[in-house]
Order: sequence, then C-alpha cells, then structure tokens
Amino acid sequence: MYMVESKEGAIACMVLSLCFLGTFPALLTLLERRGRLPQHTYLDYSITNFLAAVIIAFTLGEVGKSSDASPNFIQQLSQDNWPSVMFAMAGGVALSLGNLSSQYAWAFVGLSVTEVLICSIIVVIGSTLNYFLDDKINKAEILFPGVACFVIAVCLGSAVHSSNTADNKAKLNSLSANSDKELKPIDVAGFPSRVESTDPENADGSSRKAEAGTADFLVQLENRRSIKVFGKGTVIGLCLTFFAGVSLSLFSPAFNLATNDQWHTLKKGVPHLAVYTAFFYFSASCFVIAIVLNIIFLYRPLLNLPKTTFKAYLNDWNGRGWAFLAGFLCGFGNGLEFMGGQAAGYAAADSVQAFPLVSTFWGVVLFGEYRRSSRRTYVLLVSMLFMFTAAVGILMASSGHRKP
Repeated sequence: MYMVESKEGAIACMVLSLCFLGTFPALLTLLERRGRLPQHTYLDYSITNFLAAVIIAFTLGEVGKSSDASPNFIQQLSQDNWPSVMFAMAGGVALSLGNLSSQYAWAFVGLSVTEVLICSIIVVIGSTLNYFLDDKINKAEILFPGVACFVIAVCLGSAVHSSNTADNKAKLNSLSANSDKELKPIDVAGFPSRVESTDPENADGSSRKAEAGTADFLVQLENRRSIKVFGKGTVIGLCLTFFAGVSLSLFSPAFNLATNDQWHTLKKGVPHLAVYTAFFYFSASCFVIAIVLNIIFLYRPLLNLPKTTFKAYLNDWNGRGWAFLAGFLCGFGNGLEFMGGQAAGYAAADSVQAFPLVSTFWGVVLFGEYRRSSRRTYVLLVSMLFMFTAAVGILMASSGHRKP
C-alpha cells in the first residue's frame, strides 16, 4: 500500500484536503438556498462520500507489496483487528452526526461563521486529544498558543453571528412600504416561521433578483430556501453549531486510536489498521448512520420542514449532481487529511480545519453573506478571520514527524 512518509508529502495532502473540505459545504448550502430539501441532499452526498473511501481503499490501499507488518487493504479485512475497527466506526458516527448538524446550522448562522466556529471547536478539543495520543510529537510550546487563538476565534464568531442577526433585523424592520413587494415594516420576532411559497423542491429562483444584503434579498431568500429561519432565535443556530463542533472534534482522535492503537487493544502480533482500512470502516459507519437518520427525517422532518417520501427522493434530480460532487470532495478531503496525519501527526493534520477560509470566500462571493452589514459586524468578522488564520499558521508550525 502507498504511505506518505515525508513531511512535505503530508503538507501537500493537507493543502489538497483544505481545498476539498472548504468547497463541499458551499455546494450543500447552494442546494439548500435553491430550495432542495436537506434530507434529499444529504442522502445523495452520503453515497458518494462512501464511494470515495471505497475508491481510495481499492487503489492506494492495494498499491505495492503486502507484508505481515504492513498488509494491504483486502488482507486486513480478515484479520482479528476489531478493537481498532470499532474505534474507526465510532469516528464515522461522530463525523456523520457533526456534518448532519452542520447542514442545518449553515442556514441559521451562515456558512462563514458556522465553519469557523465548528473548526475552532474541533481544534480546541480534537487537537488537544491528538497531542497526547500522538505521544506529544507536536511542539507543545507552539501548539497550545494556537489552540488559545482558536478559542478567541470561537468567541469572536459568536459575536459576529449576534451582530449580523441584529443587522438583518434592522434591515427587515426598515423595509419600505413602497418597495416592489409593498410590504409593511416587519417585526422579525413575529415573522412567520414558514413563508408561503411554491414547492421548495421545485423552486428555481426565477423571481426578480434583489441586490445582495438588502431586505428584499433576505425576503426572497427566505421564500426560496428549504430551511426557513425567520422567526427563529439565534440560540437554535448556535446550539446546532456547537453540537456539530463537539461531534466533529471526536472523529480525528477516534481515527488516531484506530490506526495507532495507543491503548494496546489489539492482540500481540496483529498489525495496526492501515489508514485506508480504517478509513473504509470509518466511512461505512458514517454512511449507515446518515442513511438511517435521513430516511427517518424524510417522514419525520426537523425544524418544520415539509414531509417527503423515499419515492420523492428518488425522483428528485434537481441538484443531484452537485450533491454527488460534494460527497466526493468531502470523502477525498477526509482521506487526504488522514494520510497526512499518519505522517505528520493528527494534531498538525487538524490544520486542514483552515478550510473555513475557503468556505468564507464562497460565502461572500457566491452567497453575498455580510453585504451591507454594520461596521461593527465587519470589524468582528475581520478580527475573527485574522485570529483564525493566525491560529492555523501556528498549528501547522507545530507539526512533527511520526517515527516509523
């Protein structure tokens, strides 16, 4: 099997992973804003996310010669390595729950801030755990100041969300009665939780397009999107975000235990799980949890979403290609992160959590987030991104090299 053995190769894996993981949330957000139900999108995404792991396992996991100490993927499937397999599958469950929560949090908190908050929580919890699991191969005097910067970024991100919510409330309350929609000033707190519109799955956004950041834009977006956010408090979005962050912070340490067996759960003579084998089991459990939960959500949806059916999902081809692409990007992104982590240490590999910088680019350019916001919001947003960028740089500087 192919193994990344150099620090340079590990960094290359992390950079590619960063780009992939920063783009797939934008694709899922795009589909939600176009009105596609998140249950349908996540089912499609889960299929290709698992398929990416299968492709990696049967290609990179089978390259080269196999030995007793370093068996290939297929050879490991029959070995007595179930303790490590269970750690890998536990990590997959954590990833599935975290990504599922993130999909709803993006609608309430916005793509940019949600990703910064989640990834900062991942690093604060996950990187600290990985530092000790990796036998402290990362430089503590560099790693933990970086973790502290992430804590500050979390606080700033929460402030950005609160400030932006206040800005949107002010925009909606000042909406002119002479606008094209002839709406009266709106009290956001009393705004209906669901705005009457066409079937959200068939919405095409063909109505008059308002300028990003205006009150008309916010109303049009609410009418078109599948997850309705007007009339719901900021607490819902922050709770979803923090739950996602805590869940996602656990998948990397679990994967670390699966591949390195720091707790010595394997029988003597049984080789450690290869990255590719662990990633296969990891993705398989992630896939099963995602499919089960989202089929349940078809008939018992969250947050007042409309009910749907499995037949309706099968017939819904609106945006399916983008959902498939998002799954591939996430799957290959996670695989590259783990490959880099095996070489340079999983605490340093968490530097791919810089992907919110990519997501922020898409959020601002593609979705018009924070257009026409207040000066306070802009100051907080820039401060958050600056602190987050500094934290990522410090985290990457802490990387070590795992001894063979």
